[in-house]
Amino acid sequence: MAVFKGAGVAIITPMYKDGTVNYDELERIINYQIENGTDCIVICGTSGEASTLSEEEHSECIRAAVSFVNGRVPVVAGTGSNATYTAVQLTCQAEKDGADAALIVTPYYNKATQAGLIEHYTEIARKTSLPIILYNVPGRTGVNIEPETAVTLAKTCDNIVAVKEASGDISKAATMMHLADGCLDMYSGNDDQIVPLMSLGAVGVISVLSNVAPRQTHDIVAKYLEGDVAASRDLQLRAIPLIHELFNEVNPIPVKTAMNMLGWDAGPLRLPLSEMEPTHKEALRKAMKEYGLELRKTGVMVKR
Repeated sequence: MAVFKGAGVAIITPMYKDGTVNYDELERIINYQIENGTDCIVICGTSGEASTLSEEEHSECIRAAVSFVNGRVPVVAGTGSNATYTAVQLTCQAEKDGADAALIVTPYYNKATQAGLIEHYTEIARKTSLPIILYNVPGRTGVNIEPETAVTLAKTCDNIVAVKEASGDISKAATMMHLADGCLDMYSGNDDQIVPLMSLGAVGVISVLSNVAPRQTHDIVAKYLEGDVAASRDLQLRAIPLIHELFNEVNPIPVKTAMNMLGWDAGPLRLPLSEMEPTHKEALRKAMKEYGLELRKTGVMVKR
């Protein structure tokens, strides 16, 4: 059974000017997301600047998200690391903190072999009862989970249940779904490929776009699941210019900037991430306006 079906938000971590986590604003953002149809909260992922959170902050953010969500939708915690031992620790702590599942990115920098990936994920799966979503994003980690590897893991580890596929390689995604034959759920990890991957059997998306457009992102998936492929496709295509600008610099620089433009108190980025270049920021602002997002000084209004 899928951890969730629909649109999960890879939620930002709002911060005060001094760089500490703004839990009051996190609660407000989570409530807004759920009220606008988001089907899952993914906390402490790439968009949440997990790589610059301390382990204490990481745990606190997960506990806070679980508390704020209060059972309304699943909470998936990012618990990956390039050290297997650390990934085990983070995942076990997330289980104690009440997460419903773990999203575990491939170990970065080490450039593990496929055999190493199997050992890495198997060791984590052995130490937790949480459902595990593999996170395949070779553009950031330098390592690709080959289709055969993902399926081997799903067939040998009962709690490895899904993959967030963000390689951009549709052919490999198709091969993975063919080999899986139903043993592995897929979520699009790229907002511009929601409909293409759902056509191959994906059950939803873990989305950056959903931070700024939760209802629209939810509807892309919901329309497809309802069988209205044409409406889903139209919503997908309409969002493409904004999606492109949300990645005109490395994530989460643009999306956090966009949240501030919308009136959220998203706060600054933690170094080594820096503020957006002015030309990129202006392009993002233009795309948001053209998409129908209302930029405000306080509060948030999303036009549909």
